[in-house]
Amino acid sequence: MKYSKDDIRKICKEQNIRYIRMQFTDILGMLKNVEIPITRLEDALDNSVMFDGSSIEGFVRIYEADMFLHPDLDTFLVLSWEDNSYGKVARFICDVYRPGQDGKHISFEGDPRQVLKRNLEEMKKKGFASFNVGVEPEFFLFKLDASGNPTLEFNDNGGYFDISPIDAAEDCRRDIVLALQNIGFTIEAAHHEVSTGQHEINFKFDSAIEACDNVQTFKLVVKNIARRHGLHATFMPKPIESINGSGMHVNCSLLSLDGKNAFYDETTNNKLSTTATNWISGILTHAQGFCFITNPIVNSYKRIVPGYEAPCYVSWSDSNRSTMIRIPAARGLKTRTEIRSVDVATNPYLAIAAILAAGLDGIAGNCPNVEPVYDNLFACSAEKRKALGVKSLPANLEEAMVEFKKDKVIQAAMGEHITSKMLEAKALEWDEYRKHVSKWEIDRYISRY
Repeated sequence: MKYSKDDIRKICKEQNIRYIRMQFTDILGMLKNVEIPITRLEDALDNSVMFDGSSIEGFVRIYEADMFLHPDLDTFLVLSWEDNSYGKVARFICDVYRPGQDGKHISFEGDPRQVLKRNLEEMKKKGFASFNVGVEPEFFLFKLDASGNPTLEFNDNGGYFDISPIDAAEDCRRDIVLALQNIGFTIEAAHHEVSTGQHEINFKFDSAIEACDNVQTFKLVVKNIARRHGLHATFMPKPIESINGSGMHVNCSLLSLDGKNAFYDETTNNKLSTTATNWISGILTHAQGFCFITNPIVNSYKRIVPGYEAPCYVSWSDSNRSTMIRIPAARGLKTRTEIRSVDVATNPYLAIAAILAAGLDGIAGNCPNVEPVYDNLFACSAEKRKALGVKSLPANLEEAMVEFKKDKVIQAAMGEHITSKMLEAKALEWDEYRKHVSKWEIDRYISRY
C-alpha cells in the first residue's frame, strides 16, 4: 500500500500508536530493530534515526559505527499481533545508510535490501519491468520446556495434509494465518507438511522487494504466535535427522516491459520461451556458486542429501520432482520456475539477488544450454548422473564457500562488502563446527577405540 507522510501521521494519531519499530536485516538474515517512542515519529520520517552499526554482524568497524535508518513508507504497518497493553506498536522496514560528506547519507553497501535493489536496477537495464517472487516457507513447531526454552519434542504426530486430532498444531497454524491476514497477507494454503511437527503456509507472490519483506514479517509473526501456544517455531533447515528438512521453494518469473510474462511462449512444445530456458541455464550454471547464499549455514547441508525429497542435483524438468528446478504446470501469466534447493535459513534479499543475477547471466547468453532431465535422479547411480551431465550441489558449507569464491557473477551480485563479510563469518562458523566433537562421534567411537 502507498503511504505519504501525512497518511502515516494520521494513522498514528487515530490509532494511538505509542511506539515505532524501525526494522532492518543484517547480512545473516536476522531481523533487527530500533524501537522509538511516537514522539520521535518526525525523526523517523526525516531519515534521522541512528544506530550503532558496529554492533551488527557484518556491518561496519567500530570507528565508523554511525548508521542511519531510512524507512520505506510503504512498509508502514500496525503490529496487530503485539501485546497492546503498553500502547499500540507500528513498524517501518528500513534501508540502511551511512554518513557522507556535507551531511548527506550514502547507501550502505552492506545492506541486503539495497543489494537486492541494485540487482533489480540491473534487471531493468536489461529490458525487464519486474521480478515476481512467490515463496513456500516450511517450519517446525516444538514444545517449550518449563523454563520457556525450545525442546525437540513434537506436539503432534501428523503427516502430509493431516488434520486434528493427529495434527495437534492446527489451532496454532490457524491463528498464524489469521494474524497474517489481519496485516494484509493473502494466504493461499496452510497445511501440515510431510514430517512430524512440520508445517507450511503459502502466501501470494509479489514483486521481489515486497516478497522478501513479507518473508521477514512472516517469520516474525510465526514465531510470536507459536510462543503464545506454548510452542517454538524454528526455521532451522534440518532440526531432526532421518526426516525431511524445511525448504523455501522460490517461484519466480520476469515480466517484460509490455507486462507479459517473459517465460511464456505459446509456440513451443512446453510453452517455455527462449528467455525461460536461458534463465534456467543461468541458474543451474551458478547453482553451486550461489548455494553459499541460498543455503548459508552448516545445518543447511544436512537437508540437501538423498532420500529426503530435497534436491541434491543441479538439474531441471517440467515435471520431475527430483530436480532442483521444476516448472509448475500453469502457463500464461503464471508461467514460472520453482527453485527447490533454497532453505528457510537464507537471507531472502541476498538469495533473491543471487538467483536474479544467475538467471540474467543465462539470458545474456553467457551460460551453456542445460537440457531437462526426466529420470528419477535419486534412483540413478553416480555413473548415470555423470552420463546425464548432472552435477551435485555442495555437500557442506566448506564446499559451498569454495564454489562461491570461484563464481564472479554471484560475488558481483553481492558486492565486495557482503562477499568479504559473509566469507569471514562463514569461515569462522565452519571452523567452529569442524572442531566440534558431536554426540554421534562419542556414541560411535568412545567404546570401540
